[in-house]
Amino acid sequence: MLHSFYHPQLVEAGIDEAGRGCYAGPVFAAAVILPKGFFHPLLNDSKQLKEKERYALRPIIEAEALAWAVAPVSHGIIDQVNILQATYLAMHKAVDDLKICPELLLIDGNRFKPYPFIAHQCFIKGDGTYASIAAASILAKTYRDDYMLNLHQKFPQYDWENNKGYGTFLHRKAIEQFGLCEYHRMSFNIGAGVEDSSYKIQETGFKEQYSRNKIQGASHRVQGSSTKSQDSGKEVRYQIVSLF
Repeated sequence: MLHSFYHPQLVEAGIDEAGRGCYAGPVFAAAVILPKGFFHPLLNDSKQLKEKERYALRPIIEAEALAWAVAPVSHGIIDQVNILQATYLAMHKAVDDLKICPELLLIDGNRFKPYPFIAHQCFIKGDGTYASIAAASILAKTYRDDYMLNLHQKFPQYDWENNKGYGTFLHRKAIEQFGLCEYHRMSFNIGAGVEDSSYKIQETGFKEQYSRNKIQGASHRVQGSSTKSQDSGKEVRYQIVSLF
């Protein structure tokens, strides 16, 4: 059974992300402040739930939460600052957007970039331990899934309606056949495990250098967009490198 709170007096916000390991699309984060003592028999880590259960819980969470917010950070920003820093940005942006200022952040995972003037506590497998983190995991997951379903209409060859951007066999085979598209994360080592690791992609204004590991400031608000180059559509070859 999930714990309904960590500290009995403080206003707590559960924080979780979705899409860190995907080959394509943004990373999403959610922040949720639940009433003390909130309980729902289905509420759990989103990964332990069926899709229909996640979508059934989403409106309940949104209606019952004292405050909630969901924030994406684009694939372009991921390529500029790396996936870890982009995840922190998404989490900070979700906290920025809460209508109630929390006094404590409950973070799923083992590390976090401190949010200014708000204490935090990290929990390994926190989404299976605390109700507010579980709720955040459901919002982040379902809103990101919706985003990838919309992208699937534009790029059906990658099977994003099923894999949501993760590196499944069918997704990797599609990359072999069609190359990468503008929504793939160019900083990921997507070529690992296939015959040719230098894929043909469409140039869309991404920088060739992805060595930048740090960002200035802890609470930047990021808009999920990228600028197309003047040669957009021209096929070029990139050596995909990993920031991990």
